[in-house]
Amino acid sequence: MRPDGRPTLSRRGGGKSLDLWAEARLAADLLAAEPPGYGGAVVRAPPGPVRERWLEALRDGLPGTPWRCLPTGIGDDALLGGLDLAATLAAGRPVARAGLLAEAEGGIVVVPMAERLPPGTASRLAAALDTGTASGRPARFGLILLGEGEGDETVAETLADRLAFRIDLSGIGPAETRADPPDSEPGAPVSDPVGDLCALAEAFGVASLRGPILAARVARRLAGDRPIGRNDIVTAARLVLAPRATRLPAPEEPAPETEAPPEEPRAESPPDAASEPAAADTPDDVVLEAVRAAIPPHLLDQLLAGGPRLTAAKAGRVGQAAASRTGRPIGSRRGDPRRGRLDLLGTLRAAAPWQTIRRGEGETRRLVVRRDDLRIRILKQRTETTTVFCVDASGSAALERLAEAKGAVELLLAEAYVRRDRVALVAFRGTGAELILPPTRSLTRAKRGLSGLPGGGGTPLASGIDAAVAVALGVRRGGSRPAIVLLTDGRANVARSGEGGRTRAGAEALQAARTLRAAGLPALVVDTGSRGEEARRVAEAMGARYLKLPRLESGDISAAVRAAL
Repeated sequence: MRPDGRPTLSRRGGGKSLDLWAEARLAADLLAAEPPGYGGAVVRAPPGPVRERWLEALRDGLPGTPWRCLPTGIGDDALLGGLDLAATLAAGRPVARAGLLAEAEGGIVVVPMAERLPPGTASRLAAALDTGTASGRPARFGLILLGEGEGDETVAETLADRLAFRIDLSGIGPAETRADPPDSEPGAPVSDPVGDLCALAEAFGVASLRGPILAARVARRLAGDRPIGRNDIVTAARLVLAPRATRLPAPEEPAPETEAPPEEPRAESPPDAASEPAAADTPDDVVLEAVRAAIPPHLLDQLLAGGPRLTAAKAGRVGQAAASRTGRPIGSRRGDPRRGRLDLLGTLRAAAPWQTIRRGEGETRRLVVRRDDLRIRILKQRTETTTVFCVDASGSAALERLAEAKGAVELLLAEAYVRRDRVALVAFRGTGAELILPPTRSLTRAKRGLSGLPGGGGTPLASGIDAAVAVALGVRRGGSRPAIVLLTDGRANVARSGEGGRTRAGAEALQAARTLRAAGLPALVVDTGSRGEEARRVAEAMGARYLKLPRLESGDISAAVRAAL
């Protein structure tokens, strides 16, 4: 902090880029100055000294304020306040207790493993940030979501959108956290800072209005008593808008070389001020590039790769496990304990408020529980994923494709031991398709089934897609979540009847692809051909993600499948 209360800022590389740790420390200083004003921060970092030093820096800026840790499985009564069961049973009358959010008034609520926060709890926290706690008072706390997940595990966007800062400490070493950040120059004053921030938000695809609003608060805090400068805008956009980016700014198209030079404006007709574009409509190139450089690398890779992650269809209760007595408890409901697992605490909480009415005169210790008080647990079962590989085993390059497919299946099977997922393999060649490997997670069985897989012949693409759809539908009926990965060049030349002919075979392949799309099955098409667009047309017909990999490697296929699924 500076003597005037404004946070400090660090620059490196000749003032061209902010240091990662300095950005994190700056966010901690801003949040400590006014936790409710900024909502809080999403901190992505594994447990370790770097994360602890950032939390310590935030705690040092909030001396004497409450600091509460929120368990991921907390109930509504403990979070928002409700009945104190132990005190109620002891006193014989309802006794209320304050919730965790009320205890954290004016302080910080830390949520470890925030990516595993139940949706209901995330919604209640979001409502508390928006409208206040259950007592009617406005929310006066800051929320720190500690994301410890690997890969694509993220915290709920419902909460992250309400928090100003998103900090990634995973690439910072302990030695980098010891330097004190120096001061920075404010830069030239900006005439319309809110307009500039809105233009930057539009350029980076930030749809929510909370982004530029929070960025404007950060810029105002950085400026203090002086006018908001250009560097304040850059810093606020890097801290708030860059981590929220959903697209890269479109580059300006160069003018054609044959285009005639623009005519000089006439002296007697000055340009109309209303016709000139506003400064906020075209962000400064230097500011735009500075904010673009602050986009997290993993987000930049995702933006460049493009395409949404595949998700399973949610039609009714299809795809959900049928077991009712196994799984992770996520709550309770009224029900018969003979048809579920009794929730003893939930039952006692439901019965406790009525004891004064139900007890007879002179009775103080007997607990009266009625049928309407009985509660049973709501259990959530984990739905496993079954990846159905549909491999084109035809043509002269079949042996190479099959070898890479075998390697990819073995790599995915090794990971299935940890995730408890399964893999199946369908191969099509000659005049039809064959289920080579039924859904399994056994590596020994997979190697045995893959070792004798032959190759060569025609390309019955429609039969292969039909076989993969049949396997996937059977998997979904069994309670698992299927996903199809089709490896082909798309050049079908054998119809379902076994007769040759590219025209008929291609039409049937597109028909089979539309059937897969109508079934609501997520799919990924890996184009193994070196030329042509047949595989892309098949992917469009089945509504699948398309991936061009003419030179396949087992690691590339398995990585692409993990990224898509």
